[in-house]
Amino acid sequence: MASSTRTGRTDFLRFFCWLLRGACRTPPLSFKTNKSSGHSDSITASVPVSSLNSHAGFSHSNFTYEELSAATNNFSKENILGEGGFGFVYKGKLPDGQEVAIKMLKGNKGFAAELDEFQAEAAVISQVHHRHLVGMVGCSVGNEKVMLVFEYVGNKTLQFHLHESEDVMDWPTRLKVALGSAKGLAYLHEECKPRIIHRDVKAANILLDHSFEAKVADFGLARSINDENTHVSTRVMGTIGYLSPEYASTGQLTNKSDVFSFGVMLLELISGRKPIMRNDTTHVARSLVDWARPLVPQASIDGKFDCLVDPRLENKYNPEEMKRLVACAGACIHFFPDKRPPMSEIVRVLEGVVPPDNYIKAMVQFSQIPVLVILSHSSDPDSSSMEP
Repeated sequence: MASSTRTGRTDFLRFFCWLLRGACRTPPLSFKTNKSSGHSDSITASVPVSSLNSHAGFSHSNFTYEELSAATNNFSKENILGEGGFGFVYKGKLPDGQEVAIKMLKGNKGFAAELDEFQAEAAVISQVHHRHLVGMVGCSVGNEKVMLVFEYVGNKTLQFHLHESEDVMDWPTRLKVALGSAKGLAYLHEECKPRIIHRDVKAANILLDHSFEAKVADFGLARSINDENTHVSTRVMGTIGYLSPEYASTGQLTNKSDVFSFGVMLLELISGRKPIMRNDTTHVARSLVDWARPLVPQASIDGKFDCLVDPRLENKYNPEEMKRLVACAGACIHFFPDKRPPMSEIVRVLEGVVPPDNYIKAMVQFSQIPVLVILSHSSDPDSSSMEP
């Protein structure tokens, strides 16, 4: 293994020492080098795996490779839940019967390159606790493998239920998922210190339990931002179809980038359409936002949503609830980021505590701005203050 990889791995293990010691308020953890394995950089934790340390309402544990191997039947193919650039996610069952999802980082030539994303995910998720966020159970840093262990959420993703399942997600469930996801993001944006920007909000990253409670997952791209900072300049990452226009063009990331992505997800819940749609005949791609943006204001005013609503719902929805969801979607995908509402306000509108009238008014005003005026301001980061 190259020396740079060993250095990166050592830094990551030191980070995990801090993570489990500081974030969980546990006694100092000691790590010893396992030279008998024949690998000078193989690390084995000297902390009893059975001891769970509680803080902020949840537990972290340090697992051995052998324990997680046993939990997954030696990481069998049958237990693979998914695969990404980082490696594989396995379903496992711990000795106490708890089901978990185990994310294993690849130990190949690209090992050092993926440490940043893994480290970011561990750093974020170890410090947050909310019923609508996927919780971290523990980690393993032994036997040349780095693994994160999460609670298992067993009812697949919102993407599956909207776009892949033969069963149609009914309206009350869609509203429930929208509200739960909004609460999770509001917690990240407004209650965490420092504030956290998820950076990859999408239907595939909303996990559902068997009661269809939503849990925001996958914090590998997340970034924290201090109160004194207005944005973070970073390399553009995320998923096409969900990226806000200002982030895609300038790389300037704010929590309003997440709000835009959430708005796209609301449009998916409303319409049943994917973020990027392709014409079956011409195969020309079009974004869901471009399709919906001219329809949302008029539908909100008229209260006629047939042009937007998923036909599979067969008009079985509450019109007032639909009005709230459509208005929130329109507000979230506003072209100018400072016109997008905070997630806590979105929660209140979805709950019916705050009426959506201001959102509808703003959408109508924006729809009356000439396109050339909008485009002339699109390259200026400060232009988002343009009225209306």
